[in-house]
Amino acid sequence: MYAKFFGLSQDPFSIAPDPRYLFMSERHREALAHLLYGLGGGGGFVLLSGEIGTGKTTVCRCFLEQIPDNCNVAYIFNPKLSVPELLRSICDEFHIDLPQGAASAKDFIDPLNAFLLRTHAAGQNNVLIIDEAQNLSADVLEQLRLLTNLETNERKLLQIVLIGQPELRSMLARPELEQLAQRVIARFHLDALSTQETTQYIAHRMAVAGMTGATPFDSKATARIHQLARGVPRRINLLAGRALLGAYASGTARIDRRMVDQAAGEVFGSDQHHKRNASGKADGIDAAARPRSYWPAVSLAVAGLAGLLVGAAVVDKMGWRLPSRPADAVTSAVAEPAARPASSTAPSPVLLSQTDLAGIFSSNWRTQNEAWQALGQLWGLALDDQDPCRAALQQRVYCFSSKQTALSLLRELNRPGIVTLFDGNSTPTYALLTGLTAQTATLRRGAQTHTVPLPVLAQIWRGDFATLWRAAEGYSEKATSGLPIPASDWLATQLAKVPGAAAPQTAASKATQGAKPSAEAALRAKIYAFQLAQGLTPDGQAGPLTVMQLNRATGMDEPRLQT
Repeated sequence: MYAKFFGLSQDPFSIAPDPRYLFMSERHREALAHLLYGLGGGGGFVLLSGEIGTGKTTVCRCFLEQIPDNCNVAYIFNPKLSVPELLRSICDEFHIDLPQGAASAKDFIDPLNAFLLRTHAAGQNNVLIIDEAQNLSADVLEQLRLLTNLETNERKLLQIVLIGQPELRSMLARPELEQLAQRVIARFHLDALSTQETTQYIAHRMAVAGMTGATPFDSKATARIHQLARGVPRRINLLAGRALLGAYASGTARIDRRMVDQAAGEVFGSDQHHKRNASGKADGIDAAARPRSYWPAVSLAVAGLAGLLVGAAVVDKMGWRLPSRPADAVTSAVAEPAARPASSTAPSPVLLSQTDLAGIFSSNWRTQNEAWQALGQLWGLALDDQDPCRAALQQRVYCFSSKQTALSLLRELNRPGIVTLFDGNSTPTYALLTGLTAQTATLRRGAQTHTVPLPVLAQIWRGDFATLWRAAEGYSEKATSGLPIPASDWLATQLAKVPGAAAPQTAASKATQGAKPSAEAALRAKIYAFQLAQGLTPDGQAGPLTVMQLNRATGMDEPRLQT
C-alpha cells in the first residue's frame, strides 16, 4: 500500500521468511556456518536455537538455497508427529518407496537405511532438517537418536539439524536425553540484534525493497524501534511496517520517535504497557496509574551483571602460538559431554542474599595461594603455598587467569576455579567457584559453602577468574613459531576425537613422508573451526582456553562444576 509513496518496489517488512531479505549479522553468519557444517559433519545432530522471531527459519531458507547438488534434504516443518508418522514423513521427503501397508517402525527404517546406503555409495550426503523442534516428543527424539546409528565403518549416514526455540536446549538437558545430547556436534543460539544492527537491518531491508536514498526513519526512530522490538527481527518488521503505513496515511515522508510510539501501541497493544523507562512511564504510555512492579530492580541487577561480565575469549592467545590465522576455514563442531560434579562430598550450600555477604567475606581466603592449594586438591595435586603454579607446572598442569571473564565463558569451560571478590571497601578475598546454575553460583572455602544469586554475585565479582588445566608433553606457552612435533601430534589426535572430525595424519608421520608445509595450515584450520564451534575468538592458535575446551569435548577426566 505504501510502497510507491516511499519509492519502493515491494513491502520491505513482510514477516515471510524471504532469503533475499536475510540480514547477515555476525550471529546470523555463524548460525548459517553451523548449518553448512552439517552437510559434511559426519553425522549426528546440529542444533540451532533462538527466541521467536530472531530469524531461525530465514537462516534455514538461506541454508537450503546453498545446498549442493550431491546432498539430499528432508525438511519437516510440523514435528507434532508420532514415531510412525515422523518416519513416514522422512521417507516421503526423501522420495523413498515404501512397502504396501507399511505401518511399523521397521517398515519405514529398513527402506530408509537402504536409501542411505545407496546414496552414500553414490557419493551423496543426506540431511534431515526439523523446524520447530521444541515440539518433538521424547519418544520421537529417541527415535531420531536411533536414526543416527545408521552408519558405515567410515561415517554416519544421516545428519540431523534441529531448529527450535530456547526450550529445545532445556529438553536436551534432561537426563533421559543425555545420549542424544552427546551426539550434538554443533550448537548455536541466535540472539537478538544490537542497536547498531537494528539500524543496519532496517536500512538493508529498505534497500532490498528498492530504496536508493536514505531511509525515512530518523536516528531516534530506529533507536526506539530497537528498544520496543527488543532487537527481534520479526518484531522490528511489524513495528517498522506499521510506522511506514502510518507515515503514508498522514502524508509524511519522515518517521520520528513519536510515530514509532504510536505504531507500537497499534501493533503490540497492552504488551507495551508493562515496559517502563527510567522516567517511570511505560514505552510511550503514561504508567502513573499502573500497579507498582518490582521487576525493574531485578532488571537493573541483571543489567549490572551483564556489564561486569565482559568477554574474555581474547586471552586465549596467550598459549601455543601457531603462524597466522588461515584465510579460509570451515566450521567444525563438538559434542558436549554431560557435566560431572566437582565433588560428591561438598558441604550443603546455604542460599545468601545481598544482606548476608559479610558471611562470605569473613570466611574467604585473604591470599590467592591459599585458594590455589584448595583448587589443587580438587585436581589431586599438592601445591606449594609459596609458588603453587610452579608446583602445578612440575606436574604438567598449568595455571590460567583472566581479569575480564564472562559468565557465559565460565559455563562453557565448566570447571571450578578461583573468583576474586571485593567487599564494600574494595578489599579482595578469594573463593572457589564450584557450582553454577541459571540463577545461582556456589562458592566454597573449606567447610563453608554458600549459594549466591547471580545479581548478588555481580556486585562483588568483577570478572577475575583463575583455574587449572592440563596440556600435552611438549607444550610451551612461549612457543611463537609453531608447535613441537609431540604437541602437534597430541593436538591432531585430540581434534580427531571430536565427533564429526576425520582422523588426520600426525605431524610426525607426515614428516617421514616428506609432507608439504600445508600440514601445519590444515592443523590451524582445524583449530580455527573448533574455536568457532565453541564460541571462542577464532585465531587458529591453540591457547589455554582452546585446550580446555578440547579437553572437555574429548571427555578428559577433569573436575567439573556442579550444575
